[in-house]
Order: sequence, then C-alpha cells, then structure tokens
Amino acid sequence: MTDTGPGSRPKDARTEATGHHGDLSGPPPQTPPETPSETPSETQPGSLFGPDAQFHRFFNDPRWALAVLRATVLEAAHPQIGAALIDNSTFVAHPWRRLRNTLVSLQRMFGADDDTRRREAARLNRLHARLSGTDARNRPYDAMDPKVRAWVVATLFESSVTMCRLSGQPLDRTTMEQLYAEFQAYLGVLGDQGGHLPPTLKEFWQYYDHTVQEELEDTEALRVILYKLFDHLPAPPLLHGLPTVWAAGRALAGPVLGTITVASLPEPFRRRAGLPEIPGAQALMQSAYLGVGLARFLPDSWLQAENITNLLYLSPDSDDPRAATLNELRGRMKRAGALFRLVTPFPAEHGPAEYGPAEEAGPRRGTEARRSAEEFFTEVLDQTGDGYLDWPDLAAMARELSSRLDLDEPEETKLYNAYAEWWRELQAALDLDGDGRVSKEEYAAAVPSLAGPALIRVAEVLFSVTDTDGNQRIDADEYRALFRTGFRRTMTDADAAADAAATYSRSAFVKDFLSFMAGRRRSTAFDPLLAEA
Repeated sequence: MTDTGPGSRPKDARTEATGHHGDLSGPPPQTPPETPSETPSETQPGSLFGPDAQFHRFFNDPRWALAVLRATVLEAAHPQIGAALIDNSTFVAHPWRRLRNTLVSLQRMFGADDDTRRREAARLNRLHARLSGTDARNRPYDAMDPKVRAWVVATLFESSVTMCRLSGQPLDRTTMEQLYAEFQAYLGVLGDQGGHLPPTLKEFWQYYDHTVQEELEDTEALRVILYKLFDHLPAPPLLHGLPTVWAAGRALAGPVLGTITVASLPEPFRRRAGLPEIPGAQALMQSAYLGVGLARFLPDSWLQAENITNLLYLSPDSDDPRAATLNELRGRMKRAGALFRLVTPFPAEHGPAEYGPAEEAGPRRGTEARRSAEEFFTEVLDQTGDGYLDWPDLAAMARELSSRLDLDEPEETKLYNAYAEWWRELQAALDLDGDGRVSKEEYAAAVPSLAGPALIRVAEVLFSVTDTDGNQRIDADEYRALFRTGFRRTMTDADAAADAAATYSRSAFVKDFLSFMAGRRRSTAFDPLLAEA
C-alpha cells in the first residue's frame, strides 16, 4: 500500500534541521517528469483505466481487503520500504486515515479522467520525493527509487492474483495479462520508464520469486504490522465511544487476521523470516478467503469500497444524515457493552472525552473538553506513534492537510515550509537533551504554550490555502473540504440554509487553531482533522 505521506527521518534528526538530508526552509525536491512511459503491452491504453479496467473488479471485491493487507506486509518486508514506514508513516497511530487516503489515491489513478490521474501522479511524486533517509543499519532509502516503486506495484498485482487463487477462482491468462498491463500503466503514469517491472508475465514471476527469496527481510515494520497493529488497532471514527465492543472484537479478530496473513505469504519468505507455522493456519486462511468471497453476492451498493470507508470514517457529530441512525445504534451498543463488561475480563478502555452541547460560537466549535499534555502529545503531536515529536510528525500533519485540500504547488510547499519553520522553533525550545527530537516528558515539562510566531504562521497559511477564492473568509464548501463536515452538527432545513450563508473569518480560524494546538483543548473541528485514527 503506497504511503501518501512525505516526511523523512534521518538517522540523526539534527542533520535534517540543518539541511543535511534536505533543506526544510526551501522547496521540496523537484517532481520527476510526468510524461508516462509507453504502455508495456498490446492492450489499448484506453482500456487500462476507467470503469472497464480489471482493477475495478477487484477494488470493490471484499476479498481485496485481505489481499491489500498481504501486499502491505510484503512491501514492509522490503528493507527500503520497511525503513521508510518505521521512520515516516502514520500507519500505526492513524491506520484508518492512511487506508482512506490510499483508497482515494487508487481511485484517482485508475479512474476515467486523465487530468485527475496526472494530477494525482504529480501529487504522489511530490510526496514521495520528500521521503528519504537512512535505516538503523545506516543503509539509505528513497521512496523515489524506481525499483522500490516497482515492488509496491508488484505486491498489489501478485496479491490480487493470489487472492483469486486462494478463493478457488484462479484468473485465466488473458485476464491476468490485462491486470498486469494496468499495473504497469499505473507505474508509467508516475513517470517510471519501462524495465523496472518485467515486460512479460513469465519474466514477472521470475522477478517476483527472486525478490522474495533474495531481497525481503524480517523488518521491524513487518513485525509491527503483524504483531502490534492488530493488537492495538484503534477504533475507526464510527465506533468511537464503544471501547468495550471494539476491544472485544479486536481481541477476537486480531489474532485471526494475523494468522491468515502469515499463512498467505510465500513459503520461502516465511521460513527465512522465522514466521510461525500454526497448525491449521492454511485451512483457516483458505476458509477465510472463500467465506469473504461469498459477500460478492450481496447488493453492489453494499460492496462499494468508497461507501464502506466513508461509513467507517463517519464521526458521531457529523452532519451526514446517516449519523443520526448510527448514533441510535451506537447507544444500544453502549448498553450492550455495559452488560458485556460485567461478564467478561476485558479491561476498560477509555476514548476521548465526550463533547457537551454546542456553545454559541458560530460555525467554529462545540464545548471543548480539557486533555492533559500527555494526551495531547500522544493524540495530536506524535503522528507516527513512536513516542517522540520530530519532523516526520509535523510533515504528516502537512501531508494530511494537503491531501484533504488537494493542494497543488506552490500552496503545498507553503504549507510544508510553515510546518518546517514550526519544527525548528519547537526543537530550539523543547529539545532539552539535544538528541534532535522532543520526548513526551520534555514537552510536558517545558511548554506552557505552543503558540509562537511559527505556529501562527502555520495557522495563517492553512487559512489561506483553504480560502480558495481569496475573499478572506471560509465559506461552507471550503469548510467542508477541510473538515469533511458542515458548520453545524445537526442539519435541519433551516440550519442548511443558514449553513450555506455562514462564513469563518481569518481571525476566528487562527484563534481556534491556536487554541487547539496550544491550549490542549479538544475541538469538534480540529480533533477529527489531526487526532483521529
């Protein structure tokens, strides 16, 4: 699964602040040429993308969730990709956000609109050009390395083929060649010329076997995905406020998903990596693929990946009409969870504090509950989930905001540069031991407020890139683009009319952003933007 995040963490984070691994005050590395390579097959280019592509047959197939998980593990086993994930990715702390961004990116790349595809390819290239560094063994990694990018695409193709085989529906050669041509074309749109993926299927399988047997490793990222992510996976926004229900489901599903994923990996790699051979795992894995495959007989509207991810991402205070129904269901599940706690040994889990009734604050926010400095550090600042604050955490914030607003150059660069300046300010003020990063203890002990000049600049830039028409006010459409919800939490007809006429001034926006970032108050607007999993 390609990471849509740009940050980078060199071995010594101090070198990044001084520009050794890239000057944070200047523009990011130049985007590679967007000129796509020639289509590496005889298939007509027009059939490689859009609704008739084989890709769309898999994208909305429920089995593809298992295939993408398997592909992600194979990606993480590549030493360069594994190092980049550990250093930069938010997949541990914010897995649902990363999943949604990845699916949106794939839809754009495989959609029918050529302009959207080229724009998305340019965006991915800009993001990946910012992701480089060295791993724990001082080996360099670079997300723009064509061989690395080819392996990401190879895992998606091979896992799609394997998904069909494990489900008892192996692809015929023509379909497989069509699918391979589509993934080759995907790589070509990114600007990577032919040769990094073999031109024929026969050569691909040789390349794949060689990479599995000779290049993949038992990386830290692989172990985190298999043995930490499943055990500590945070609840999606839909299930916020149901910690007992989520903990019970995760306790049951986590080990099963891990076992299925390990059993589906190539046997030579399982042996080399020392992954456990659990009795009955192969039977469980095939049963899972067959069972999930039965879901294809459900109505098509139930299987749209976009609908499912949007539902998982639906927060309790959303103005989406479905939220009211789901909140009623959530209330019943809470009552069931209370009963469940009485008869099970699951430890209590606590989510964010509940929001109270809305204050009279216009479109800006509801009642904002206090949270401790430690909570704020973990939930907001430590985007990568490694227990420290450094540049990749702030780069992840810039990435998420840029993705939500679909920014082009130079707006994207302005936002990254503002966050880079804030990182330098934070590092100078809070890095007491000089190790190039800020610990939770350093943050809690040394900072009564984060609202320095650089953070104010971040707020100003964020307002400017959100205010697309430049009228110095954020209207309803601009607000929804950033926060993915309307000004009001409950929308009646009268509220909808008022919402359409509402605006958000620059001063109010900056004040609210600084209050959230410096005051450590929860916010019904900014929490889903920067703290949500």
